Amino acid sequence: MRPRSIVAAVLTVTIVSSAFAQTATFPPLEGEKADGGRVQLPDPAAKGFTVVGLAYGQKASPMLEEWAEPAFLRLVAKHGLFAGTYEADVWFIPMFIGGNKAAYEPSMKRFRKSADPEVADHVLFYQGEIEVFEQALGLHSKDIPYFFVLDREGRVVHRTEGAFSVEKLDAIEERLME
Repeated sequence: MRPRSIVAAVLTVTIVSSAFAQTATFPPLEGEKADGGRVQLPDPAAKGFTVVGLAYGQKASPMLEEWAEPAFLRLVAKHGLFAGTYEADVWFIPMFIGGNKAAYEPSMKRFRKSADPEVADHVLFYQGEIEVFEQALGLHSKDIPYFFVLDREGRVVHRTEGAFSVEKLDAIEERLME
C-alpha cells in the first residue's frame, strides 16, 4: 500500500468513527425520582437538549456528586452569562447494577431524607443492567462518571467523562447554545 493510501485509509476510519460517535443514540432508560415518579429517557417531549450524567461504580459516585452543584447552578438554576440562551433538561443518574442493586432502596431512603428538593428533582435512580449502556455509549470504566448531551431524538451530540472541571462544563454549555 502506498503512503497516500495509508493516510487516506486512516482518515476514512477517523471520519467514520467520529461520525458514529456523534450519531450514537442513548438507550432507553427508566429511572425513579425521589418523589416516586418515573422518568423515561430519552424523553420525546423534551423542550430542547437533555444533559445526562451517569455513574455506575462506587468511585464514580462521588465524582458525579462533584458535578452536581456547579452543573445544577449553571444549567438548571441558570447562573451564568449564557444560561438563559438555551433550554435543557438535566439528569444526574446513579446506576445500581449487579451486586450493587441491593443498595438501591437504602440509598433512595437516605437521599429522600437529605437531598435539597430542587436538586432532587434532577436525580434519577436507575436499577438494572449496564451492558446495553456500555455497548451503545462506549462506557469503559465504572470508576468515572459520564456526561452526555442528547438532542430531541436522543442522539448523543456531546460527550465528556471523568472528574468535574470548569472546561468540561463550559464545553457542555457551548454545545447547548448551538
